[in-house]
This record gives sequence, C-alpha cells and structure tokens, in this order.
Amino acid sequence: MNELEIVGLDKSYGTQGVLRDLNLNVPAGMFVSILGPSGSGKTTLLRVIAGFERAERGTVRLGNEIVDDESHFVEPEKRRIGYVPQDGSLFPHLSVERNVGFGLARRDRRGKRVTELLEMVGLGGMAERYPHQLSGGQQQRVALARGLAIDPALVLLDEPFSSLDASLRAAVRHDVREVLRNAGTTAILVTHDQDEALSLADRVAIIREGRISQFDTPARIYARPSSPELAREFGDVNFLKGIAKDGVVDTPLGLLELENAASIEGGVIDGTKLLVLVRPEQIILGTTHDDAVGTARVVATEFYGHDAVLKLLADFDGATTLTVRTSDASNLPARDSKVSLEIRGGVVAWPDIEGANFIEK
Repeated sequence: MNELEIVGLDKSYGTQGVLRDLNLNVPAGMFVSILGPSGSGKTTLLRVIAGFERAERGTVRLGNEIVDDESHFVEPEKRRIGYVPQDGSLFPHLSVERNVGFGLARRDRRGKRVTELLEMVGLGGMAERYPHQLSGGQQQRVALARGLAIDPALVLLDEPFSSLDASLRAAVRHDVREVLRNAGTTAILVTHDQDEALSLADRVAIIREGRISQFDTPARIYARPSSPELAREFGDVNFLKGIAKDGVVDTPLGLLELENAASIEGGVIDGTKLLVLVRPEQIILGTTHDDAVGTARVVATEFYGHDAVLKLLADFDGATTLTVRTSDASNLPARDSKVSLEIRGGVVAWPDIEGANFIEK
C-alpha cells in the first residue's frame, strides 16, 4: 500500500487556471472521495495523479517516489496506478478474461491472477463472455478488475457509477467498495454525488475553485462543514441568527452549545453576531406549552415511510421557514397545528456577514 501526497499543485489550460496551490494527503489503504461541482477541477486532479496531464507547479508523490515535480515526471504506465473511467472503456472485441488481463505480461493474461480477480468482483464463470453480453454493472466490475490486475499502488475511479441507473448504482458501488476494502487498496473516487461520497469514503475532500476547501470524515463534513455554502450542499439546512453569549449562542430557539467556537475566524466574544446551522433532524417537535422556547405552525408534511419531513413557519418572526425531519412518521402533527420546538445537540456557526442571503430557502 502507498500513501499519496500532493503539495502546492497548479494546473492550467491556456489562461484558465484549474488547480491552484492544491494540497492533499491520502494515507495508505484509505478510500477518499473527491466531491465538487462541474468545473471545480476534480477530473483534472485525477488526470494529473494518473500522469495523463503534467502539473505546472508542485509535487505529486506516491509512496517514496516523486512522480511529478519540476524535475521529475514518471510516465503513466510506470506509476502502478489503476484507472477506472466513467464508462468502463472495455475493448468490445476482447473477452472478459482478456480485458482484465490486458495490462499484464503476456504469460499472465490467462493465468491465476485473472481468475482470482474475476472471483473477487463476482464474475467467476464469465471469463469467456464479451462486453456486449454483460449488464452495465457487470461491465464496471470488469473495469475494476482490470484496474486491480497490475496490483496497483493506487486506484483512481472517475465517476464510475454515473452511467448506471439508480436501482443498480447503489448495489454496484457497495460491491466495488468491498472489493477495494478487501484488497487493502488506496483509492480515490471522483464524484458529484453527495450520497455516493458520504456513504463510500473514509474521508471526503471538497474541492472548490481548484483548492481543497475541507478534508474530513463524512460525519464531520456533514455535522461541521467549513462554510455556510458547503453546509447547504450536504442535505437540508436551517439557518438562524444568533448572538454569542457566555460561551454559547443565543438564538430564537434558545441558548445552544457552540461546537466550533475555537475555529471561528476572528474568535468569538460576547455580542458577536453569528449565523447558526441547525440540521432538520436536530429539531424535536412537541405540543405547545407556556414555557416553550419556540413555537411554529405546521405548513406542510412529506411522508416517506421510514421518516417524514415537515415545513414549519416559526412564530418568533412569522417569516422564517424551518425544515424538520422526524423518524416518528406515524404520529405527525396536523397541517396548521401549533408545535413546540427544541434543538437537540450542539451547533456550528459562522460570523454573520451583513447582507448575506444564506438564510433564504
């Protein structure tokens, strides 16, 4: 297994800067998802790591070897990197066995290694089939087996599930994750699918405008995003105005524990205006009572069986709409009824920039 380290990476196409002073460290054996919008530099980063593109500045190191810097460049075929593209890119005129063994020495192309790989990806007994005889999910498994055939130091997956239909995608990505985990392979997945990134990865790297804006566990990316903009990209959000007070934040829904006080730029002193993130599942509903901190009117409900989502109109200003997710889907309050609100757990917040429109839905 090999660690990947990228330091100060720059890459442009003509006058268009794509990667800008990007830094990333992927420990050996880790599965990392790179998530970002179109044009953020995800695929370019993958191509630089693979050696399909050369960096203009910075260092790419794989294990103990520098594979790209100002004075070194290792050709793609010498990097021991497996690459799984979006569409699999199988050779239509070659059998499954020959597709998997394509990058191996001739003597190994029909040997034990290929048989073991086909068993590993769940395609045992399909060695003689051709790509057109396989489903989309099976074709992606062949592409993964081919990527693993060279015993790679690193596997790169470039949106490999995007061409699959929704019902197949979840099953295939689970199988791929298990194969990589069992093989102990260091892997990087590029995706624009939030669920995919959070459910598969040990760590998620958020790329914005050519830089890594946050690199953390999926749980912390969701619970403690580095910015309000990033928070909105990972599920439903509620933003409240608040004021720092005695180490907590005073909001219309009560005094809340501030979990990221130490990391807020400029520090937090009493009286600091804050923009507070409350996730829908943090809001607990109850019946209204005289000492309720906050109350609201039910505007709409959406029932999903395993849970439900409610839209509420807050009484504290008569204008703020709150989203609540509850697992008690069998006992939902009626439309237009009044409910009390309580926040469960701590919150994260950022300095409230005057004029910011993050609280708009």
